[in-house]
Amino acid sequence: MHRPLPDSTRQHLDGVRDFYDAAPTALRWGARGYRMLLARYYNLLIPADASVLEIGCGSGELLSRLHAARKTGIDLSATQIEAARARVPGGTFHVQAGELIDLPGQFDVIIISDALNLAADVQLLLERLQASAHPGTRLIINFQNSLWRPVLTLARWLGLKATQPENSWLAPFDVLNLLQLAGWTPICRQSRLLVPVPVPLLATLVNRWVAPLAQWFCLTVFVVARPNRPATQPRTVSVVIPARNEAGNIEAAVRRTPEMGAGTELIFVEGHSRDDTWAEIQRVAREHPERKIKIMQQTGRGKGDAVRLGFAAATGDILMILDADLTMPPEELPKFYEVLASGRAEFANGVRLVYPMDEKAMQFLNLCANKAFGLIFTWLLGQPVKDTLCGTKVLSRVDYEKIAANRAYFGDFDPFGDFDLLFGAAKLNLKIADVPIRYKQRTYGTTNIHRWSHGWLLLRMVVFAARKLKFV
Repeated sequence: MHRPLPDSTRQHLDGVRDFYDAAPTALRWGARGYRMLLARYYNLLIPADASVLEIGCGSGELLSRLHAARKTGIDLSATQIEAARARVPGGTFHVQAGELIDLPGQFDVIIISDALNLAADVQLLLERLQASAHPGTRLIINFQNSLWRPVLTLARWLGLKATQPENSWLAPFDVLNLLQLAGWTPICRQSRLLVPVPVPLLATLVNRWVAPLAQWFCLTVFVVARPNRPATQPRTVSVVIPARNEAGNIEAAVRRTPEMGAGTELIFVEGHSRDDTWAEIQRVAREHPERKIKIMQQTGRGKGDAVRLGFAAATGDILMILDADLTMPPEELPKFYEVLASGRAEFANGVRLVYPMDEKAMQFLNLCANKAFGLIFTWLLGQPVKDTLCGTKVLSRVDYEKIAANRAYFGDFDPFGDFDLLFGAAKLNLKIADVPIRYKQRTYGTTNIHRWSHGWLLLRMVVFAARKLKFV
């Protein structure tokens, strides 16, 4: 049973309704162009097969430009909703306030575009949206940067921008705080648009190549969030262990990897070893019938190919990567399981750069490179990622299948497998959590990493990802 709205809240909503009932439904050239630019960024965030609900959809100008399987919009104004029905014939529209939303079903994506500042009670609105969300729903909000307030006020005085009813000016901190109060977890934040109208050549040049480097000055701020929904049932786990020239570590990998959740399977993927790694994997699998072990050999090359092969054979609800050198202690894997099983995040990334590590575990130049790549990837992904090169990555099988289905966006570019998963997770707006681990010195064999050639390859992948995630 929802609590009744205070009189002050109803009066504000009535004022907004009256204003937009009397407002024209045909937007000016600048407003249409602005929404066209917004739609470009929304389409990068929304899967094409998603069901989308827009709060405060107005006349449907933005919703009409989105690539989505099912479109639904609500707005206070019956006048604007009538225009939206004409503009988006396949859509479903309702005359409702977000603070009083009452819709059947749940949606994959809920968007609030430049409408949050008009809400009478933002916290109440965000709380009510929980009923329209499932655990995988993404809430995407864009609102205008208060630094632009003088410019927009001047544009309104000059008649270049339509007038609006009384509204708030929410800062990013306000929005993030209100999301958390209402039971949403913010995932990432990014700013877009230095040129908010589609001026030929100039808008593309500045918005694509300059705006990502001048985030503080962009007009609109995008925030992506997900509902807080803790898991209730234990989940099964698949641990994929790529192994090349690691014969001395196979027995320890089996003995030291704990059982987790509702059951754990170990999947060894041997990759063209020059020692007796494959024979050792076969022996260990025979001698440990108490463990659920799968074994296979690569036909392709590289750790990335091994990870994909192992994940394809996995049956667990949660997928883990454990490097066979065991520099990431297998005993720490339950920490990763708890992060996903509790619902605190959807992608757990191992971090070697928090706790002290063994003296010879990582060379100084490698440490510097790891720290640098962490800073670069934090900017690229829009989420804190301190260590991109730790081999341990954990995610659900459902989310991995979505990453695999959308792999064409980035292409088959990553021989390591780590970045394919990180970039895919960022593209799907998965919540990433860094999980600190104690990094240990290798006790058998030598590293398969070649510092200079692989470092150059990593730089090329950073540039490639920047063009796909930031400079778009």
